[in-house]
Amino acid sequence: MAISNRYEFMYFVECINGNPNGDPDMGNSPRLDPQDMRGLISDVAVKRRIRNYIQFAKPQPGNEHYGIIIQQSTNINKYIAKAHEETGNPKMKKSRANTELAREWLCKHFYDVRTFGGVLSTGANAGQVRGPVQMTFLRSVDPILPLDISITRMAVAENLKKGLATSAEYEEWEREKPEDELRTMGRKQIIPYGLYEGRGFISANLAQATNFSQADLKLFWQALLGMYEHDRSASKGQMSTIPPVIIFKHVGTDTDEEQRIRQSMLGCAPAHQLFNLVSLKRREEVETARSYEDYLLTIDEGALPAGVELLYAVPAPEGAKILSCEEAKELDWVKIKQ
Repeated sequence: MAISNRYEFMYFVECINGNPNGDPDMGNSPRLDPQDMRGLISDVAVKRRIRNYIQFAKPQPGNEHYGIIIQQSTNINKYIAKAHEETGNPKMKKSRANTELAREWLCKHFYDVRTFGGVLSTGANAGQVRGPVQMTFLRSVDPILPLDISITRMAVAENLKKGLATSAEYEEWEREKPEDELRTMGRKQIIPYGLYEGRGFISANLAQATNFSQADLKLFWQALLGMYEHDRSASKGQMSTIPPVIIFKHVGTDTDEEQRIRQSMLGCAPAHQLFNLVSLKRREEVETARSYEDYLLTIDEGALPAGVELLYAVPAPEGAKILSCEEAKELDWVKIKQ
């Protein structure tokens, strides 16, 4: 069954000596807001890592309801065509009924379609899907300092005979070259440190159309917490999602169960009001932050609107575990205002 509660959530990503999200239009330098020099990470970059995590957590074959349609070096029209074939339309005849059947098949078999949605009309038409989970660009709490670092590679990659030279010919070429000519220079763009804040929204109403379930939601929290643990590279430095994920769950206030369900789906407070309950600032005694522990995270639990619960997702052996406010008070860097 699809989820029946609306959610808003906040999460934090730490980057140490790496490039959290390079801008290809700026020589792959770290993305930033030029007006205040705060760093940015695109929502697309986060969704890519969530997709990668799902592929590790739910490998194919064997997890037919957790496929990923947006993969590296693939054509999504292949999957759209398969959807029509599997729903009895191998000749791709155009009709509203055929489009709807293909769309439902894709939602059922691809986790990222029923989570983030997608444009499925690029080949044989399967319509468009508005995903229940939407995310913003992440933004650094403080301005970042992009650095352009020179590096030396103690080898070259000279191409002889258009790549058709033998190993002996390469060895002879090396012997004839001075040692200094067998090195090459390169560059790396990094930031020394950045703590980024991300925000997201989960619509229970849109979840009804894709059948985004409670199991899908739990897997999403797990992926959000662990996405960087399987995305290590030389350019990324040390990147981590710093727990907890702060979750606002709309549960409603009405005594009538049917009306309360409607309230929980529509929501009991605007998103900006909930996000304003969270404050993340660098500690006064810290001049230059180099760890998330240099920041103070406060949450004004006392101002939480009626009909909204405050929860936290943290890593756990069985996946993402949801903590109540009382349990979360034990988390070191979370200070709850009474």
